[in-house]
Amino acid sequence: MATWNRREFLSGTAAALGVAPFVACSRARRAPNVVFILTADQRSDCLGVAGHPFLKTPNLDRLANEGVRFANAFATSSLCSPSRASFMSGRYAHGHGVFNNFTEYPDALPSYPKVLQKAGYQTAYIGKWHMGENNDEHRSGFTYWASHKGQGKYYDTEFNINGTRQLVKDYYTHAVTELAANWLKTVTPPFSLEIGHKAPHGLWIPEPKYAHVFDNVPVPPPSSALPPGTPDWVKQRIKTWHGIEGPLYGAKDYADFVRTYHATILSVDDSVGLLYDVLKAKGELDNTIILFAGDNGFLLGEHASIDKRTMWEESVRIPMLVRYPEVAKTPRVASEMVLNMDVAPSVLDLCGQPPFLPIDGMSVKPLLSGAPAPWRKSWMYEYNFETEFPYTPNVRGVRTDDWKYIHYPNGEGQPDTEKAELYDIKADPKEQHNLIDEPSAQGKLAELRTELDRIMQTTAGVPDKMPVNPKLSFEMPAAAIR
Repeated sequence: MATWNRREFLSGTAAALGVAPFVACSRARRAPNVVFILTADQRSDCLGVAGHPFLKTPNLDRLANEGVRFANAFATSSLCSPSRASFMSGRYAHGHGVFNNFTEYPDALPSYPKVLQKAGYQTAYIGKWHMGENNDEHRSGFTYWASHKGQGKYYDTEFNINGTRQLVKDYYTHAVTELAANWLKTVTPPFSLEIGHKAPHGLWIPEPKYAHVFDNVPVPPPSSALPPGTPDWVKQRIKTWHGIEGPLYGAKDYADFVRTYHATILSVDDSVGLLYDVLKAKGELDNTIILFAGDNGFLLGEHASIDKRTMWEESVRIPMLVRYPEVAKTPRVASEMVLNMDVAPSVLDLCGQPPFLPIDGMSVKPLLSGAPAPWRKSWMYEYNFETEFPYTPNVRGVRTDDWKYIHYPNGEGQPDTEKAELYDIKADPKEQHNLIDEPSAQGKLAELRTELDRIMQTTAGVPDKMPVNPKLSFEMPAAAIR
């Protein structure tokens, strides 16, 4: 009696039924690759395709024009490490526990790279990791590792490359791009690569060819005048490290501060173009999910402030692009509110892997295709006071499509001492009219407070752990952590 293997059996059965044989190996779709490119402190409007008045980003624009640009993408904690942990874990900060830039990503905490590695992917992390300020050791979930301690430097950063430390004198953006390109050229699919850029984190040092590209762009100084209803702590910090009349990260003046910030993004755009070409030459471009995002936004004088950490729009909005023509067949701009913590469940969903639980984010797969799908109508924001940068109090807030409520708690169960903020974002996108004391807005305020409590309860955010009675200060931060 003849012995058939599975393929012969399926082919023979198909022939007997008069249908074309099924050949699993040749027709089954290969698992998609993943390339996630993450910048530091890039505002959502810092894309040519987003209508920026002078910044041109042709390679990022190409990703947007060949995929989906999320016009309403946000960081749930506007700070490097908490946001990066949310990208990888799909959790709010109170879920993953990384509340500041000095805390390690918990090794026992699931992440999408760990899942993909277990599923047979080659995984790599290259660039700024910044979860655990003084640790450059190889983290779990990655077969290839090239990172460094802290923020890194625009020049002369010491990298730990798979256990070997070496000083890389090249411009930072070029260095991580070369490492990434070389790894992509040699790795066997399926693969997952995450690139952490330093740019445009301050103090900004553009590469020489871009150092003076915006010298003739007029940059009027912002007003330090604040509208009625501004909390007192905002007024008190105007001359600090995070205020518009402070040292501006050591920049010589405000115009230089702004011009050099934007100039560093030009090198990132070049990097995106080079990696696009590497994937294309490798024959993997259209089978690769390319994600681009910023870890948080940045204030360039709005609310008389610089830096991030706050819940104002310029701080929480981030750029987010996805190119994957297998699902995003028609380029589009999506208006739904997507979050940094949506990346992990989205990658797993697109790669055919089950999500780990618990998870707070949602898969954007239906949004990529443009199919109707139920989507979130609200999300919460959280920031915990840092003694190293004591210019912003604890922050908790909730945002809906049209409204935002922000308050500044002093510890769970204790009364707030700073004025809260309430904005009709649809009518007041620049957040110039704090409605917290308006009688006509009290119903909306009660509704948003209830919604914030609901989100905290349903995402295991109670009890709410935060510094108790934080004391704002106006001293300069230590040089090593700036």
